[in-house]
Amino acid sequence: MNSLFKISLSFIFLTIISTSCSARKTDAKKNVKSDLEIAEDNPKTEIKTGADNYNNYLPILKDKKIGIVTNQTGILSNKMHLVDFLLKENIAIQKIFAPEHGFRGTADAGEHVVDGKDSKTALSIISLYGDNKKPKPEQFAGIDIMVFDLQDVGARFYTYISSLHYIMEACAENNILLLILDRPNPNGSIVDGPILEPAFASFVGMHPIPLLHGMTIGEYAKMINGEKWLKNKIQCKLTVIPCLNYNRKMDYHLPVKPSPNLPNDQSVNLYASLCLFEGTNVSVGRGTEKQFQIYGSPYLPKSNYSFIPKPNFGAQNPVYNGVLCYGEDLSIYSRLNQLELKWIIKAYQTTTDKSKFFNPFFTKLAGTKKLQLQIEAGTSEDKIRESWKKGLIKFKEMRSKYLIY
Repeated sequence: MNSLFKISLSFIFLTIISTSCSARKTDAKKNVKSDLEIAEDNPKTEIKTGADNYNNYLPILKDKKIGIVTNQTGILSNKMHLVDFLLKENIAIQKIFAPEHGFRGTADAGEHVVDGKDSKTALSIISLYGDNKKPKPEQFAGIDIMVFDLQDVGARFYTYISSLHYIMEACAENNILLLILDRPNPNGSIVDGPILEPAFASFVGMHPIPLLHGMTIGEYAKMINGEKWLKNKIQCKLTVIPCLNYNRKMDYHLPVKPSPNLPNDQSVNLYASLCLFEGTNVSVGRGTEKQFQIYGSPYLPKSNYSFIPKPNFGAQNPVYNGVLCYGEDLSIYSRLNQLELKWIIKAYQTTTDKSKFFNPFFTKLAGTKKLQLQIEAGTSEDKIRESWKKGLIKFKEMRSKYLIY
């Protein structure tokens, strides 16, 4: 009896231990979270850009000859510029390719940027703005890998994604790997606006996407490749180094200006909505200290807010230079979660001469003629938004294939 009793006790004990261990394993599995879930639970988790994710790209660049597309936004979390960091790591940079606004980001919008040399590193700089939007084969001579690191702001007409298109096309034609160091999209949670129609494609809008696309530049590159938007439907050899601890619901503060006239987070958030004014006779504050945070013109009604544009950093000859403009100050306006139309509709309805309000650039910015016609016809904002609905649903379905975060 004693032996049988001992055996029974042993069996019960082992069963309890086994059940307990199994329960702990089940609980452990339940407690395992992805990096994305951890980031969502802890919004204070530090976001690391692709540039800071260097353990994943330095081995790829070792012993290779590198070309790099970057500007003042290509920095690491310690404020060191990517070019300086790569040189410190003995990466053989051959040339720097600079987009609109130049390598140091000081040129006006649309200003011709010339080739030259970087005063700090003595590296050759090739401009990708003006007549040389796409690198020529001879400019790729001696390059094994192209690195792309630019801070985008999520708007279709922000030309860094147009430069991305041409870099991808040139890399594909020259059989060169493109390595993209990804960065968060500060407007990454917003997908809104009319879809660009092919007839209105230009450097301020090359692809059939909405005004706010809600993608990082790495995700966008994957879409360009996947949808075969490059010339002759060629595809680029592409590697995206992702951000860490990031999801598109997070607020992201840009550590440096992405361009001269986007001085802060507010301007970046308002940019897509106010940039439509660049296709009208209304100023968006170039030549003031509140670029893309105010709007006004001498042809709008007198109001409590006015400003006088004057030449300054990023606007050597601003619209309405020295002229009193009336309008609105949006610098403390609540953060937008959509493309806002009410300001441009209001400005059109109250301008002194409606026939002089729009100029041909508006259609390029909008990517369609319909938006101007709707505003001129007095179509309500709700009905205008309703006209975008089918296109946005279709775009989101396409976009879902390329999302990383």
